[in-house]
Amino acid sequence: MGCFARLGCLVILALIAVAGWLTRDQWLPKLTGHPTTAAAVSTWQPLSPEAASRGQKKIDELASPSGPVFSNPTASEVASYVFQTVARTIPASADSAEAAVIGDALYVRAVVPIREIAGTGVLGPLGGLLNDRERLQLGGAFHVLRPGLSEFEVREIKLRDFKVPSGAIPRLVQQISRGNRPEGVAPNALPVTTPRSLADVRIANGRVTLYKTTGNPTP
Repeated sequence: MGCFARLGCLVILALIAVAGWLTRDQWLPKLTGHPTTAAAVSTWQPLSPEAASRGQKKIDELASPSGPVFSNPTASEVASYVFQTVARTIPASADSAEAAVIGDALYVRAVVPIREIAGTGVLGPLGGLLNDRERLQLGGAFHVLRPGLSEFEVREIKLRDFKVPSGAIPRLVQQISRGNRPEGVAPNALPVTTPRSLADVRIANGRVTLYKTTGNPTP
């Protein structure tokens, strides 16, 4: 009976623990003062010219002397703006492009023709395991390098369910990227033209925050 009693107590404790975990979004923010990771995760949003225009508007507002000192665009607005400015980064024949902000990273994914990526053999044996069209997913963060130029640092690449080794990311990024790479852009990053008024981009807790430059931007 003692054994069964102890087992019953363990079951009750387990049920309490599960209930606490499932309801953490209600009580954890009150305890810590911060939103939970699960609550901060954004859903995937489609990329579109309309979202790019909204992102452009929010960035342009930072340039106004009377504008806000920071802005919080959605994942779709940021990604649409970025990939509008580097239109050839993802092949023109890509489709189903989406974006999401998860934790401290921005993710973009689209279905792309593998032949446009694997043509130089950068994927190695992995290229032989993929279909003609597969979902490509990029994950990373932004850095403002200097007034007018930022970079999207790619920290993670997935093709279908295969994670590309970190050592191969720079080669793959340069394979899918087009055009000249400005000086100072990291080997695993995509260059992004941004307004000189943009001072910093931070991604944390499922949210993107753009900060404006105070005073006159330096050349």
